[in-house]
Amino acid sequence: MSDTHAAGHQHKHPYHLVDPSPWPVFGSFAGFVAAVGLVLYMHDYTPWVLPIGVFLIALTMFMWWRDVIKEATYERLHTPIVKIGLRYGMALFIASEVMFFAAFFWAYFNAALFPTEAIGSVWPPENIRTFDPFDIPLLNTLILLMSGVTVTWAHHALRERDRQGMLQGLALTVMLGAIFTALQAYEYAHAAFGFTDGIYPSTFFMATGFHGFHVIVGTIFLIVTFWRAYKGHFTPDEHFGFEAAAWYWHFVDVVWLFLFVSIYIWGAGTPAAH
Repeated sequence: MSDTHAAGHQHKHPYHLVDPSPWPVFGSFAGFVAAVGLVLYMHDYTPWVLPIGVFLIALTMFMWWRDVIKEATYERLHTPIVKIGLRYGMALFIASEVMFFAAFFWAYFNAALFPTEAIGSVWPPENIRTFDPFDIPLLNTLILLMSGVTVTWAHHALRERDRQGMLQGLALTVMLGAIFTALQAYEYAHAAFGFTDGIYPSTFFMATGFHGFHVIVGTIFLIVTFWRAYKGHFTPDEHFGFEAAAWYWHFVDVVWLFLFVSIYIWGAGTPAAH
C-alpha cells in the first residue's frame, strides 16, 4: 500500500468512531431477561430466571468495559476531545444519580414533615425505635470521610508519579469501603424494625439500602482501578478511569452525609423518636 493510499485511510478528525460491537444488543437482551426474571420471582413462579439475567448484565458490563479499556490504554483512541465527552458523560451520570436519591429524600421528608393520621400524626411513628446516630452511623460517617481522604491521596500520588502511594491509597479506600458495607449489614441485622413495618422502614431502607448498593458498586470500581493502576494503565496525564472512580466515590460520600444528617440525626432528634 502506498503512503498516499495509507494517508487516505487515516482519521481526519479528533473523534473516535467505535468499531461495531455486539454488547449494546446483548445488554438489551440481558436487561430483558432480568426484568422478566424479576416479574416471575415477585409472582412466585421461578427464582432462576432473575440470577441468569443479572449474570448476563454483569457479563455485558465486563466485556464492554474491557473493550473501552483496550481502546483507551492500548489503541490510544481516546483523543483529548473524546476525553471531554467522557467527562461530560460521567458528570451527567452522577447528576442522574443525584436525581435518583432526591426522590428518596423527597419521600422521606414528605412522610416526616406531613405525617398522616394512619401513623399517629407523629414522626417517626410511635412503634418505631430509631438507631442511635452516634453509634454505628457516626462510625460509618468517619469511615467514608476517611476514604475520601485516601482516594484523594491516591490521585495526588498518581499525579506526582508516586506509584507506591497511589496503590496504598487505593488499597486503603477499598478496605474502608468494605468495612462500611460490613457495618451497615450488621446494623440492618440488628434493626428494631422490619421492611414491612410501615412508611418509616420503607423510606429508611430504600434510601440507606440503595446508598449501600452504590458503596458496593464504588468499591468494585475502585478494585478495578487498583488492578489497572498496578498494571500501569495510568499516567499523570492519562488517567480518566481513575478520575471517574474518584468522582463516583466522592459522590457516595456526599450522599451519605445527607443521609446521616437527615435520616439518622434529624429523625432521631424529633420529639417522637425513641
